[in-house]
Amino acid sequence: MTETLQEPTDQTTHLTQDTPVSAPPERATAPAAAASPAQPAKAKNRFASVRPVLEKLFELYPKLFGERFLPLKLGIFQELLAAHPEVFQRESLKAALGVHTRSTRYLQSVAAGQKRHDLQGKPVEDVAPEHIFLSIVELFQRRQARSSEDLRPKLRKQLLAAFEQSGLTRQDYLARIGTPAEAIQALLDEVLAEVEQQRARRAALKKAFEASGQSVEAFADALGMRVSEVQAALK
Repeated sequence: MTETLQEPTDQTTHLTQDTPVSAPPERATAPAAAASPAQPAKAKNRFASVRPVLEKLFELYPKLFGERFLPLKLGIFQELLAAHPEVFQRESLKAALGVHTRSTRYLQSVAAGQKRHDLQGKPVEDVAPEHIFLSIVELFQRRQARSSEDLRPKLRKQLLAAFEQSGLTRQDYLARIGTPAEAIQALLDEVLAEVEQQRARRAALKKAFEASGQSVEAFADALGMRVSEVQAALK
């Protein structure tokens, strides 16, 4: 499973100036192995080689490639080539976009579920749930490799929010994200079960409210719940 921009990908091997990673997470693969001493230098060299192209992208499109990174619409690679044939060459642009979309800052924007943006900086489409999932996991792996703190509680919270916001069923979500590493899968199973339970409780509460014929206030009072809790459940 890959995402194309097109031809560079958001979810191919995440090798960046931020943190080199060895394994491509095309199907939410296992956590990357520890980086060898040569990998940081290789990542730096790759960044240095595309830096002029990245600087040109920033100059032309500061809303997309400036201080704040935004998810890019699919197909933006071809649009950039068509819009600036005298500025960009295919291979160097491909390499630059590859570095950009694998950077930690870019992955953070994808993991946050921000919309994809066109060259004018306008939001045009949602990021696919599988790309949000892969970005969350990749960021977790990078941070955990640098930290002695157990970051799994934060990862769990992010995965829960991502699945909830996807609106997908458990089966459809798993079909889209592929097969995660064993440690990620165990945590994901907990998250999916918790969200399904929450959805079932909300569905039961909504059914009971509709059958009650009461106002939200009266219904909440009868159940000993806050009105805001009932309103949130009925959305």
